[in-house]
Formats: sequence, C-alpha cells, structure tokens
Amino acid sequence: MFLNYLIKRLIGAVFVLFSISTLVFLLIHLIPGDPIEVMLGETASLGDREALRHSLGLDLPILQQWWEYLRGILQFDLGESLHSKQAVTQLLSERLPATVILSVASLFVAIVIALPLGILAAIYKDSVWDRLAMLAAMVGVSVPNFVMGPLLILIFALWLGWVPVSGKDGMSSLILPALTLGSALTAILSRMIRTSMLEVIQEDYIRAARARGLSEFRILGLHALRNTALPVITILGMQFGSLLAGAVITETIFSWPGIGQLMIDSIQKRDYPVVQACVLLISFTYVFVNLITDVTYTVLDPRLKIDT
Repeated sequence: MFLNYLIKRLIGAVFVLFSISTLVFLLIHLIPGDPIEVMLGETASLGDREALRHSLGLDLPILQQWWEYLRGILQFDLGESLHSKQAVTQLLSERLPATVILSVASLFVAIVIALPLGILAAIYKDSVWDRLAMLAAMVGVSVPNFVMGPLLILIFALWLGWVPVSGKDGMSSLILPALTLGSALTAILSRMIRTSMLEVIQEDYIRAARARGLSEFRILGLHALRNTALPVITILGMQFGSLLAGAVITETIFSWPGIGQLMIDSIQKRDYPVVQACVLLISFTYVFVNLITDVTYTVLDPRLKIDT
C-alpha cells in the first residue's frame, strides 16, 4: 500500500522534472539573444560565427538539440559551459555548497524567529503581542526580497556598519542574506504556528492536562507544540524549495557565490547548458523536498489514508 503510493509519487516527480526541463530548454532557445554574438561580439565575421556555432552544436535542428540535451541528462552529463569550457557538473559542485549554506541559514533564522512569535500570538490572542506578531508577519510576507535586501544593507551595513555589504567572507557576511531570504518564510511560518496552536490549545486533552495540574510550560511544550508540528513540517518542506528559488534574487543582491548568481550570470551570457542545469537542479531539489515532506507527513500521521 505504502509502496504503491511511493511509486506513484516518484512517477509524478519524474514527469514534472521532464516537463520542466523541456520547457526551460524551449524558452532558452526561443527567446531573443545569440550566445555567439555575446562570445565573439557584433564585429565578428560571419565565417567565424558559423564556425563557432557549428563547433558548439548550435546549428543543429532544435529537436535534435533537445534530444541530445535529454540524453545527456539521462547519462548524468550536463555538458560544458559555452564560455568557460568547464564541465557544468563541476560548476554546480563549486557553487552548490554556498547556496545550501544560505538556504539552511535562512531556514534556521525563520524557525528561531517564527516559533516564539507564533506561540506568543496564540497564547496572548488579540493582545498587543498578537497584533505585533501578525504585523511583523504581514511586513515579512509583503516586502519582496529585492526590497528587503537593499533595505537591510542600508541599515545594518552602511549606516551601522555591523556587517559586510556583500560577498562571502566569514559568518558575518551570511547574516543579511539569511535574514533577507528567511523573512518571507518567517512570516508564513509564524502565522501557521499561531493558527495551529490556537486549534490545539482548545482540544479536550489540553483542558484535561490543565485539570490534572500540569504546568503551562509542560502543557505547551509537551502536548500542544508536539501536535502543532505536523502542519509546520509541511510548510517547512514546501517552502524550503522556495528558498532555493528565492536565492536567485538574494544571491545577486549580496554577490553571494551560489547557484542563483551563477544562473543570472549565465543568462546574461546566454550560456545555455549552465542555465538549463541550474534550473534543473533547483527544480529537482524543490520536487524532491516536497516528495520527502509528503511521505514524512504520511508516516507521522497515521490518521491519513494513502490513496492507492
């Protein structure tokens, strides 16, 4: 029963990745812009352009290029960069650790801030704490990364001088990118914790625990928070993939040497193989994390029925 469910989800994940890879390939090749002109310049002769185009395989029919691209993916061969001539897998392996560090740090920031905010807002419902927590959540979800990032740079880097403006130089340079990327997740997570906590603390077993004389700290920590964890796990799993997508903007703002900045640089250079590989990696991570989240949720909550 569970095996059938897992197989169905895996098949669905493969179909999604195939669709995304095909769509990205078509969009990259159909939008205006010629990588040959970017590499050689507009003053290059027609012969030089055609020779380079042929050597890179860009003169082949679009369907043949698409087939070669898919065949390379199946063989775990993502090709080589049109500009640096490095293997795309090597470029990704060099940049991936920085993106993972930034995403994990952003997730940590979101949990550390959202957990007390959500709990306080639920315990002191309709109080000043509740209103302040929800106001902070509203600001976090409303302000986009490309506004939040420069704002944090202006305050904490330029005015106060507490942290570096950009780059990757020690733990201090991680603070602002992590805050920027984790702000939206903090807002979503705090609202979810508040809603779930409000539902849980009204259950009969919470009233029974209070009637037995258990301390409020033990009731909230041992009973309420544990039963609030399932929907929170779902949100964390779904939003972790979004962190990777949001890292594209954040890494560009802070010159963080990760997958996002690599993709932006490759788009500007029309480096097709690198752009395709970056999007495919982000999509794969997003789909994989969501798959693990769904499976974990099903295992942790025996009340859910698996549709076979």
